[in-house]
Amino acid sequence: MNAYRRLLALPGARSFVVSAAVGRLGNAMFGVAIVAMISGRTGSYGLAGAVSAVGLIVFAITAVIVGRLIDTHGQRTIALPLVAWGVSWSIMTVLASVLSWPTWTLFVTYSLSAIVVEIGTMSRARWVHLAPDDQRHAAMALEQVADEISFVIGPALAAALATILFPESGFILAVVLYASGTVLLMANRRTEPPARAEHVHQPTLAIAQPGIQVLAVCLFLVGVIFGSNEIVTIAVSKQFGHASLAGIVLGTFALGSAIAALGFGSRTVRMPMRRVLLASALILVVMQAPILLAHSVGVLAVLMFLAGLAAAPALVTSMNLTQQLIPVHQINEALSVVLTAMLVGVAAGSAVGGVVADHVTGAHAYLVPLLAGALLALTAALGQRTLAHPREGVAADYIETV
Repeated sequence: MNAYRRLLALPGARSFVVSAAVGRLGNAMFGVAIVAMISGRTGSYGLAGAVSAVGLIVFAITAVIVGRLIDTHGQRTIALPLVAWGVSWSIMTVLASVLSWPTWTLFVTYSLSAIVVEIGTMSRARWVHLAPDDQRHAAMALEQVADEISFVIGPALAAALATILFPESGFILAVVLYASGTVLLMANRRTEPPARAEHVHQPTLAIAQPGIQVLAVCLFLVGVIFGSNEIVTIAVSKQFGHASLAGIVLGTFALGSAIAALGFGSRTVRMPMRRVLLASALILVVMQAPILLAHSVGVLAVLMFLAGLAAAPALVTSMNLTQQLIPVHQINEALSVVLTAMLVGVAAGSAVGGVVADHVTGAHAYLVPLLAGALLALTAALGQRTLAHPREGVAADYIETV
């Protein structure tokens, strides 16, 4: 773990990691919190799911624009006003729920509250600014571990609060954690990347870069794997007669991913990153395939843990390649593109996985994440030449040897 000790010893690193962790936890709670809040007040899961989906769509559409603004004007300049904006509309969302305002107000207020900064993107951008090239691999792995932990704790905490206290309690805590974490992160000025105002009129979008397009497709497919795994696991656990254990089974996947991220990030990788991505995708397919044979919740939990071990390297490598393939002044925008692609993939995977789970029995519905993994491997293979081109300012042999 020397790689992580050296990483956290960098000036200001520990402080911004803790601040980002607080904000991340709040961010991870929103999806479940809004569903628990609305379903708890109205009794309608359909309405709750629709409001949540519209909010996700708004976030996906605006995230890239917000990322570009951050690159141009700086994190603090954009983040603080958007935190105030998000908190204000979140308060209106809570009032709409508590006071039983017309249904359309939930769609409007929650959608407007979703126009915010993505704290994981800003945290990764700070590592690109702060960490030397040979430490960025460990930094991206540490970020993945932080994401996994937040998405293990956050949804469970949101659901528990909404059940034990009152429907809005999980959502309120999510807002408090997200806002306070973001403000604390912005207070850490020494790790903030400089604004790139000189590029304000640059017409080229990050998504126009061929390498970023390949990575966006890859992360979309990773999202499909995650989203379909989640919904299919819930359905299959119910079929096996242990619906209450679905959360534990999903937790084993996240645990495996977190352990793999820690181990992967602590090692020096000699293989070119684009080839690591391809190898990771192939291993993920191999590790996902046996889940089709699961016949009990116990076996399913073990196989999901093994699949989780294979998921982290693909994600960490994608983030490494993103910061290598794009000019420094577009790093927030580029990270927003690939992370938004993954979020859209999660939504698509949940939708497709749910439909398939309704029409097949047993673990056969895991064909959805398996096929997504195969497409991920194919995309990584076809994109090898494109992913070999570094951004300006990064030596070509860096991508070939890191």
